[in-house]
Amino acid sequence: MLNPLPLSQWLSAPRPDDTPVAWQDDHLWTLGDLRHDVTQLVDTLRREDGERWALCIENGYLFIVALLATLHAGKTPVLPGHSRAAQLNEQRALFSGVLSDTTLDFQGRQLRVASAQRAGHPFSPLPAIGEMRTIELYTSGSTGTPQRVSKPVVSLDREARLLAAHFGERLAGCHVVASVVLHHLYGLTFRVVLPMALGLPLHASLLNYAEQLSALPDDKRYLFISSPAFLKRLDASLTPPPVNLLVSAGGALPWQEVAAVQAWLNVWPDEIYGSTETGVMAWRYRQEESTRWQPFPGVTFHGDRVISPLIPEAEGIVLDDILHFTADGQFSLVGRRGRVVKIEDKRISLDDIERRLLALDGIREAAALTVTRGGRQGIGALLVLNDAARQRRDEQGKKAQEFAWRLALRPWLEPVAVPRYWRIVDEIPVNSMNKRVTTQLQELFHEDP
Repeated sequence: MLNPLPLSQWLSAPRPDDTPVAWQDDHLWTLGDLRHDVTQLVDTLRREDGERWALCIENGYLFIVALLATLHAGKTPVLPGHSRAAQLNEQRALFSGVLSDTTLDFQGRQLRVASAQRAGHPFSPLPAIGEMRTIELYTSGSTGTPQRVSKPVVSLDREARLLAAHFGERLAGCHVVASVVLHHLYGLTFRVVLPMALGLPLHASLLNYAEQLSALPDDKRYLFISSPAFLKRLDASLTPPPVNLLVSAGGALPWQEVAAVQAWLNVWPDEIYGSTETGVMAWRYRQEESTRWQPFPGVTFHGDRVISPLIPEAEGIVLDDILHFTADGQFSLVGRRGRVVKIEDKRISLDDIERRLLALDGIREAAALTVTRGGRQGIGALLVLNDAARQRRDEQGKKAQEFAWRLALRPWLEPVAVPRYWRIVDEIPVNSMNKRVTTQLQELFHEDP
């Protein structure tokens, strides 16, 4: 159980073909199915000239098929972080084509990934995956331009070993279910790499609602991979499923939610602190509010820089988060630097929002910032309009104009990045360094006009 298989051996290790890999409703995919489907897609990809393929796949099993086939075919899997066709078309230079389980309005090479009936032929070894093969992920960069993170397969294998050692026998016999997407590192690590390395069956579908979690069959024990955004929406009136282990990451989980989750599921959440660039860095298992973060073995912090066996760069990586350490090496998270913020556990670039706003007709200047109302955080947009846009706003009405702006932004932005609050001003406050004065901007959103 505590000897995870490296990714290069997921298909070739001597495990029987009927080993369960994934399920969806009443359908079960086995290791034999996976070996067959990966082989078929490898044959297809080796006939393709493109080197880098974007994985835009929702089904967890088909995602694994695409991931393994790309690597075994000597290609590079790319996780753009979304499946929005408008943005994929804008980012076409980042990859050769798209692998998807649905038809996208993508103006480039696109291959559909599917599962076919096995022909009964014995599995033939596929081209080896070198441990220095990489997977590319994209995050919101500090300037709004997608930031590429190249993740060596060996780093993913090390992360699986670290997590298996940390959780130990608590993972034994678990089926993996999740409310987090596959195309970010958190989902990739916990929904794919860890269960595949340990032979844990995984749920191919995403849990979007608490009702889906409650409806899980009660004849299994579950490892639930979730986030604060989902856990805040749990409904304690529903029947709790038999969750044996709950992992939360992606943002801060308030203590009141920790207590509520424990009261409903009878399990304390295991919280993970990490990022796409670094992998997992620290953990905490809170049974009281004051529990601080504890670095994983081998992870060290030096000021705002972290060094880890999961980070290929020997000099480590500078963090966007601000950490406060105690004498025993534990720490608290106290804020973030720069203009990349967390909304609903998603990393959002304020610069990117402003760039998209300025592309809309009639907007001369724009400033984006976080606004908190009623305990809920959203994006506020401060705009300077030209005369024609002001006239349209007067004629159509404020609500109609804001709806039109939101509609225009949706193909480009995460739903939580689309502004919820709007202000029209004559000018945007700046100081002598030509930087926006955040406190003045925040004051403009204190109350609805």
